[in-house]
Amino acid sequence: MESSFTASLETEKFLCDRLLDQNQPISERFRALFSLRNLRGPCPRNALIAATRDSSNLLAHEAAFALGQMQDSNAIPALEAVLNDHSLHPIVRHEAAEALGAIGLETNIPLLKNSLVSDPAQEVRETCELALSRIEELKNVQFHDGSSMVESSRFLSVDPAAPASCSSVDQLREILLDEEKSMYERYAALFALRNHGGDKAITAIIDSLGAKSALLRHEVAYVLGQLQNETASDALSRIIGDINEHPMVRHEAAEALGSIADDQCVALLEEFAKDPEPLVSQSCEVALCMLEFERSGKSFEYFFMQIPQVEEVS
Repeated sequence: MESSFTASLETEKFLCDRLLDQNQPISERFRALFSLRNLRGPCPRNALIAATRDSSNLLAHEAAFALGQMQDSNAIPALEAVLNDHSLHPIVRHEAAEALGAIGLETNIPLLKNSLVSDPAQEVRETCELALSRIEELKNVQFHDGSSMVESSRFLSVDPAAPASCSSVDQLREILLDEEKSMYERYAALFALRNHGGDKAITAIIDSLGAKSALLRHEVAYVLGQLQNETASDALSRIIGDINEHPMVRHEAAEALGSIADDQCVALLEEFAKDPEPLVSQSCEVALCMLEFERSGKSFEYFFMQIPQVEEVS
């Protein structure tokens, strides 16, 4: 059963204020964000919505991602506004579109279709395609009472696509690397390979870092971070060091290196914490801070380590 948590009003206010305080280090604001995504209600939701307009594109996109993972339908109007605001960075609009797909309501279809044809950024259009496919799939697997037979990910994430049903790693690799396949099919193959695990599957995932789509490459880097397999370190190192690579891909490579966290990865994070691209440098800063907490045996979230009023409710 999925757990929810409660916190005092004072705790909620502290976390919301910390998230939105631009004078705080980015790592401190991420600690507040990661804490708030475990809560429900108007205060956490409104703080995360406000954060989608933050001057830090990294924080803004993570706030949109959190709203999608929370599957909070009350956030839909704000996410729609973010998606339609072309003055915002594509990585933020992309995350808003993915969040609308994660929430999964049919009422999101018209606005996603509109952005599918009108958004100037390819990565946003591709995300809208993914989100529409996910909503369509949810329609096909829902029961009359509104429940769904879609399985939760053992990686504790609401994925943009359900894992493909075929079990052959060779077949999944072929689909993932096929530039003619739809984005949804390739994502589905990616998540199936992730769930399969094993050296052959991980090699296939690493090989897909050569895909033409920056959106797919960024998701591949994200998945490699979920797998925390040192085999991927060299490929991720090349990505973070490639200044011609899309910033959203380099950012995910930085986070993945932080998840793997061997000596080589940590050295790279320290080096690229000075990168001129804020999406990269801030990702490295947050990853290094997370590692510092983990190595000291503490939780990165305020919510789990510093707020005594919080109780877990099953």
